[in-house]
Amino acid sequence: MVALGIDFGTSGARAIALHPSGKIVATARYRFAPSDVADAAAWQRVLWHLIGELGSDVLSCLTRIAINGTSATVLLCDDKGAALTSPLLYNDASARDVLSDIRLVAPADSPTLSATSSLAKAMWWYRTLDASVLERVALLCHQADWLASLLHGQMPVSDYHNALKLGYDVSTLSYPDWIRALPIAPWLPGVKVPGEVISPITPAIAEHFSIPKTCQICTGTTDSIAAFLASGARRVGEAVTSLGSTLVLKLLSTMPVDESTFGIYSHRLGDLWLVGGASNTGGVVLQKYFSSDEIATLSAQIDSSKPCELDYYPLTSPGERFPVNDPDYAPRLSPRPENDVDFLYEMLNAIARIEAEGYQKLHDLGAPAVSQVLTAGGGAQNQVWQQLRASHLGIPVSSAEHTEAAYGTAKLALVGLNLDAEAVSNEHTAQ
Repeated sequence: MVALGIDFGTSGARAIALHPSGKIVATARYRFAPSDVADAAAWQRVLWHLIGELGSDVLSCLTRIAINGTSATVLLCDDKGAALTSPLLYNDASARDVLSDIRLVAPADSPTLSATSSLAKAMWWYRTLDASVLERVALLCHQADWLASLLHGQMPVSDYHNALKLGYDVSTLSYPDWIRALPIAPWLPGVKVPGEVISPITPAIAEHFSIPKTCQICTGTTDSIAAFLASGARRVGEAVTSLGSTLVLKLLSTMPVDESTFGIYSHRLGDLWLVGGASNTGGVVLQKYFSSDEIATLSAQIDSSKPCELDYYPLTSPGERFPVNDPDYAPRLSPRPENDVDFLYEMLNAIARIEAEGYQKLHDLGAPAVSQVLTAGGGAQNQVWQQLRASHLGIPVSSAEHTEAAYGTAKLALVGLNLDAEAVSNEHTAQ
């Protein structure tokens, strides 16, 4: 009995096969070429590559598979599930001009009120695509939805994490009337609980990879929620910061907080809520100037007792989502110090400051005060950065139990939205 979680992130993809005991039994990884990131055909090739890398011993034991993707990365497909458009990525703000139309009908706190939301992208496509393409559109689907459909062979089905920015109401578990009145309503995918079974794997895929035909394909989640599920956080007030290409904050709460003015929204997590937001700052800015090896080398030379003097706001291009929601928000990365160590130090400190401002904003709007921060993503191993973040936050900061979103997605496939990982593990071990 082995569950497979597959993570499609911003820079690459990873697969983790997980035993019910919590032991990782196999992994596979693929780093995207620049041309892969927004290419559905490339996604499909990567998916087959990852599965094929796991080995026959693991594949023959698979019982469930789930996939996560980047939030609000979407594409349109025809009535066979084939891609009709190139995907629009999570941070694509091409749809900003349609926000005025959405504001006329959407609630003021709707997570759709962003230039990067799934709904804004759908409305933008409706406005701009040729009639010959529009008449062939059957469905809008998220990255995770479409990839899973390659495995179960039916039309893509979404989950209520991915569907949040499409306007799905996670309180009532339905699309609200104002969404159903829009011209893109016929494109809306069906929505299930994250981790819920969709269908068995197709016989052809099962035979090709020697996977049992009884293996169930489940709905997935977003990459940031998958990282939260992997982290081990399970108590109200505990939070996970994902230090990947972007900076993503997730805080466990007993109540939702939705405030589109600051790019804040809440994901349902069973009976609890994940309150948070995602900033466009993060590793993608660091990697614009330094390689991973250079970041590690320069970080080791930082004297964190030395005060930072520059008011940086690291972005690769104008536009921010949280804790400021402004599609024209300007980067601040000048003046640049002559010394690369100082330049990196100022950037790391600025991102740490933005993280602290984000958690304070969540608390100001009704979320619990953050009591502990666990760290996931590529930046989790940077100890100097962790010290800077702890200083700004004034609370403990540590690495998550598991930092890979693929682990959280495998866990989701295995046990659903169950935060008590220890109890789950003990239950399966006893069996």
